[in-house]
Amino acid sequence: MTSEEFQQINPTLPRQPGIYKYFEAGGKLIYVGKAKDLQKRISSYFVKNHDNYKTRKLVENIHHIEFTIVDSEQDAFLLENSLIKQFQPKFNINLKDDKSYPYIVIKNEPFPRVFLTRRLIRDGSEYLGPFTGVGKVRELLEFVRNHIPLRTCGLNLSENNIRKGKFKVCLEYHLGNCKGPCEALQTEADYREGLQQVRNILKGNLTPVIQRFREEMTRLAGRMEFEAAEQLRKKIVELQAYRAKSAVVNPRTGNVDVFSLLSDERQAFVNYLMVLNGTVVQTQTITLEKKLEETDEEVLAFAIAHLREKLQSINRQIVVPFPLSYPDPEITLTVPRGGDKKQLLELSLKNAAYFREEMRKQKMLRLEKKDETAQQKVLIDLQHDLQLPALPVHIECFDNSNFQGSFPVSACVVFKDGMPSKKDYRHFNIKSVTGIDDFASMKETVYRRYSRLLKEEQPLPQLVIIDGGKGQLGAAMESLESLGLSGRMTVVGLAKNVEEVFFPGDRESWKLPYESESLRLIRRIRDEVHRFGITFHRNQRSRGTFRNELEAIPGIGKTTAEQLLKAFRSVKHIRELTQREIAKETGSRQARLIWDYFHPEG
Repeated sequence: MTSEEFQQINPTLPRQPGIYKYFEAGGKLIYVGKAKDLQKRISSYFVKNHDNYKTRKLVENIHHIEFTIVDSEQDAFLLENSLIKQFQPKFNINLKDDKSYPYIVIKNEPFPRVFLTRRLIRDGSEYLGPFTGVGKVRELLEFVRNHIPLRTCGLNLSENNIRKGKFKVCLEYHLGNCKGPCEALQTEADYREGLQQVRNILKGNLTPVIQRFREEMTRLAGRMEFEAAEQLRKKIVELQAYRAKSAVVNPRTGNVDVFSLLSDERQAFVNYLMVLNGTVVQTQTITLEKKLEETDEEVLAFAIAHLREKLQSINRQIVVPFPLSYPDPEITLTVPRGGDKKQLLELSLKNAAYFREEMRKQKMLRLEKKDETAQQKVLIDLQHDLQLPALPVHIECFDNSNFQGSFPVSACVVFKDGMPSKKDYRHFNIKSVTGIDDFASMKETVYRRYSRLLKEEQPLPQLVIIDGGKGQLGAAMESLESLGLSGRMTVVGLAKNVEEVFFPGDRESWKLPYESESLRLIRRIRDEVHRFGITFHRNQRSRGTFRNELEAIPGIGKTTAEQLLKAFRSVKHIRELTQREIAKETGSRQARLIWDYFHPEG
C-alpha cells in the first residue's frame, strides 16, 4: 500500500483505542498492533521514511488494514498479545517468545494453593486473569495471604496422607499465615470458605469482602484499636480501586458469538464479535434495510444467521442484547445482565455505533463529491484496471441467498453510469433446483435474466459480476454459452470476502489496486446486491411465500411440511433426524418418504 493509497482511507480510521491488523495481498495476517489512537498510530507507518528495515518491509507488504475498537489501552494491550499468540504474524517478532501475561491459578488439588503462573495447563485448575502487570498480581497475592490464611507448601495433602500423620506444621502455621491442614487442624469446609473470599477478590466481586472488612474495622474501632482499623480502611480503598480484569481477553468466556443492534425507522446496523478461547478474533458490521412491519428481534435473528454462515462460526453460544426466537435448537442464546459477557456486548455496541457514524459520513461525501465527470473517470479506471474492451456504463451483479439451508433465492442489481438503477433491479425465486445448490441456482438465474433481455431485445451490459468465485462463475458461463452470448460481454467472478476477481478459465485471481476507485465501485455494487438480496429474502420469508424443500418430496404436502418445521425448526435439523424421530410427528409412511429423500444412499 502506497502513501497515496493510504491517504484515501485515513479519514475513515477512528481516533479511539484499539488494535489494528495488517494483511498482505494473499489475505494472510502479517502484523498486529495496538494503539491509544488508531488513526494516529496507523498513520505513522505511511507519513515518513523509516530507517528500520523491518518497518520498511512491513509497509511494502501491507495490502489492506482491519481494526477493532476497544474500551481502553489495557484492553488493546491484552488483545494484541492474544492475537499474536494465536496467529503468529511474521512481523511481530518482539512478542513471539514463550512469555505471556500472568494469571492467578487456584490449583486443582486437595486444599488448593493459590499462586501466580504464566502457563495455562488444562488440568481442571481455575485460572483468573490475565493481568497487565506482574507487580499488581504479586501485590494482590500478598494482600490475600495477609488476610486469608492459605497454605503455600507443595505437599500432597490427600486424605490418606493426613490420616497417616505424614506431615508436621511449618513456620507459616506459627506465624499465623496457615491454619495447618497438613495436621488436620483445618477442615476442608473452612478452607473452601477462605478460597471463596479469594475468588470474590480476584473476580472483582468485591462487595462481600469489603463488607467483611468494614465489619472488622468497626469492631476494631469500637475497641479503640484505631491503628489496626486504619490499616483495614486502606485495604478497603485498595479493593475499591482494583479493576485489573479484562473483558476483551478472558479465557473463562470461552467460545461465543456476540451480536448487538442499532436501528432507526429505515436501517439496522448489526455488529458481530467472534470470540474464540476468550479472545475477540473477528469483527464484522452489516447494514440492513428495515421495513415498517419488522421488529428488532426479527432483524437481529436474520442477521445472526447470515453472519454466522458467512464467517462459518461453529460457536454454540450467542450473546444478544434482548430475548429473541432463533430457529436452531442447538444454539443457546444469552442476554447478560452483568459480568464479562455484558462488557463484550457493550463493546460490540460501541463498534456498531462507530460503523453507523462512518456510514453517515461516507453517504454525505458521496452526495457532495461525485459529479458526472468524476463518475466517468471511475468507469474509465475500471475499464483500464480490468482491461475491458468497452467502457462499463452498464454493469450487472448477481448473488445467491438462502436461510438455514432452505429457501434459495437470487438477486440482480444494475448500475448505469456508475450509479444504481433501481428500476432495473430483479429478484428470482429458484424454480428448477431441488435443495440448496448455489451453482445450479446461479445457472438458472443467469439464464432467465439474459434470455429475457434477448427476447425483449434489451441492451446487454458491458460487465457482469458473479458474486461467489470460480464455481458460480463457471455455472453462469454455461448459461451464457447456451444462449450464444459468449464474448458479447465481459463476465467476472468475485471471490467471497476476499475481493479477488476471476476471469473465466484463469487459474490465478486478478487483484485491483487496493482502495482504488475501481475497487470502491465493485465493493459498492457487491454490497448493494447483498442488501437487495437479503431484503427480498426476508420479505419472502415473512410473507410465507417460499415453498420449502420438504414440499418438494413426493407424497409430502404443505400441511405436513409446516407441521415438521414447527416441531423441528429447520430443514437442516430434520435432515439429521432418524426415521423413528420423524415418525412421531408424521406417521411411519411419510417418515419413510422423508428419510429416503434425505438419505438416498441408505
